[in-house]
Amino acid sequence: MPQITRDSLMTLEAYSKARQEFRAKVMAHKKNRKVHLGENVTLIFEDELTVRYQIQEMLRVEKIFDEAGINDELDSYGPLVPDGTNWKATMMIEYPDPIERAAKLAELIGIEDRVWVKVNGSDPVYAIADEDLERETEEKTSSIHFLRFELAPEMIRALRRDAPLSMGIDHRAYEVPAEEVAEAVRDALVKDLTVD
Repeated sequence: MPQITRDSLMTLEAYSKARQEFRAKVMAHKKNRKVHLGENVTLIFEDELTVRYQIQEMLRVEKIFDEAGINDELDSYGPLVPDGTNWKATMMIEYPDPIERAAKLAELIGIEDRVWVKVNGSDPVYAIADEDLERETEEKTSSIHFLRFELAPEMIRALRRDAPLSMGIDHRAYEVPAEEVAEAVRDALVKDLTVD
C-alpha cells in the first residue's frame, strides 16, 4: 500500500478547493470499509485514502502548513495505513446517552483485545490494540481504539480465493458471535492485502 508523504499531500489552498469532491469520494469509499459488531461497536478499516483524508482534515482544521506540523500529523496517522499483511481499524464504542456511555465504558475494559476476525472458520485472529498509547484506565476504557489484525499467509491466500470472512467480539460484557462480513466489505479489505 502506498505511504503518505509530505510531498503527496495537498497544500491548504489546494485542499480547500478540492475538499468537497474529495470528501464525497472518501465517504463513498468508507461505506465498504465499515463493520458494525452488535449495536454499539463499529470498526472502520483504514487505508491510504481514509488516512490521507484524516491528515488533510487535521491540517485544515488546525491550519497547519509548516513542515514540522505536517510531519507530526504524518507520524500520528501514517501508522494507520495497512502494511500489506494486516488490516488496521478504528474501533468506536457508541452509546448516545452520556450516562449509559460512562457506565458501559466502565464495564467494557479490555474489549479492544477481544475483537477478532476469522477466515473460513480458522482460529480467530485477535486484534493488537492501541500500539501508540494506552487508551484505558483501571476505571474505564476509551470510546475509540486503534486495532491491527495480522494475517497469516495462508489466510491471505484463502481470502484471495473468496474464502468467507467473519468478525466478532468475545468480551464478557459484550458478546458478538461470528458474523460473516458482507461481500462488498470483504472484497474491499482483500485489496489491502498486497503481500503473499
